[in-house]
Amino acid sequence: MQSKERAIICAAYALEKKAVNVRILEVRGISTLTDYLVIASGTSDRQVQAVADSVHLGLKKEHTTLPLGIEGMNEGRWVLLDYGDVMVHVFQEPVREFYDLDGLWSEAAEIDIPEQYHWEKKAKAR
Repeated sequence: MQSKERAIICAAYALEKKAVNVRILEVRGISTLTDYLVIASGTSDRQVQAVADSVHLGLKKEHTTLPLGIEGMNEGRWVLLDYGDVMVHVFQEPVREFYDLDGLWSEAAEIDIPEQYHWEKKAKAR
């Protein structure tokens, strides 16, 4: 699986758990750490944990892909899932605002998440 596809799949799993403000940033060429950042928010520690768990279990079960590391799952304020070429950050909104990864990587290109993965658009269509 290519890194861009992995990033989109991570975003899709986050959206399944109703994560908000989900973004994919292509940082290849401006970061030596990873190719893509997936940034998402949850409204509570439980939702942050559920979103991160959805990404982790979805990639594990359906794509036999395990993260290199997971940080912050117990606290549920900011969870990082590191897949090497893709890093997934799931925040509670105040924590996301404080660390401002969106601003830090403002020069990164944003990758569109295909419409079929947007749960709110699917719900309205029913």
